[in-house]
Amino acid sequence: MPVIAVDKPLHLTSHDVVNRARRMRHTKRVGHTGTLDPLATGVLVLCVDDSTKVVQFMEADSKDYLAWISLGAGTPTLDAEGPLTDTAPVSPLDPAEVRAVLERFTGPQQQVPPQYSAIQVGGQRAYAVARAGGELELPARPVVIHSLELLGLFPRVQDTPRRFSPTPDGWVADEAGLTFTLPEALGEFPTMLVRARVGSGTYLRSLARDVGAALGLPAHLAGLVRTRVGRYGLEHAVSLDGLADATGLPDLAALDFPRIEADPDLARELRQGKRPRRPEVGRHVVILNGELVAVVDGDGEQLKVVRAWA
Repeated sequence: MPVIAVDKPLHLTSHDVVNRARRMRHTKRVGHTGTLDPLATGVLVLCVDDSTKVVQFMEADSKDYLAWISLGAGTPTLDAEGPLTDTAPVSPLDPAEVRAVLERFTGPQQQVPPQYSAIQVGGQRAYAVARAGGELELPARPVVIHSLELLGLFPRVQDTPRRFSPTPDGWVADEAGLTFTLPEALGEFPTMLVRARVGSGTYLRSLARDVGAALGLPAHLAGLVRTRVGRYGLEHAVSLDGLADATGLPDLAALDFPRIEADPDLARELRQGKRPRRPEVGRHVVILNGELVAVVDGDGEQLKVVRAWA
């Protein structure tokens, strides 16, 4: 019952990948822990069969990206799907000014999602209304952006690096590294390459729009590669063609919480839904003889079962 990190190709939806996994793994029980837009590539974490039980505990994992933000051109989708609806000349950019702007976007904040998103308001999907020519009032939502690092400023997106390798600090340009495929460029616009670490629910397309606005410019996300989800790095992701034979990780290895080693009595109480007295605080994984027993929340006095495994 594995959890598998897949390197999602360009132009496929996350649901396309799930459907492919269902066919290749011969099961209908496949879910994912966080959508990637069709024009984004990189890590999509799939949970297969009984591992679908852990999806709820992985959706809040932080995520790392490489983002290409083109300035001087805006689109309705906020990415390279287009069409261009707003253009403006771009004066030479000062890297120090750009870094100062990026710094303003780190930490907890409110972010307005894109109109072209799957968010529902009054039972209507935002993207469906947008494609019909309408627009929903999308309230800002709380997100956390942990870090934004400027890796370079370039005259055009066509001039940016496309080959990268992982390092302990994140992915960096490397001519000997993996080749990343970006969508076809909408034109020749000054482009910043940013390495981002964000919390759950953050839209990089909205970030591109907002960073551009802070610089006084329309902007769009010209390319996006997700390089990490939780403990899953792109360097260990399997290709779409490798899905059928991928071993992945078991449920327990996929959960990134502190662990409590249980004895048989504690395991039995938790499986019965009881609240045993324990000093732990926060979310923990409880294991017995290397097997997953439960995910629990502790308040310093007792444990409350969030989900138990038989």
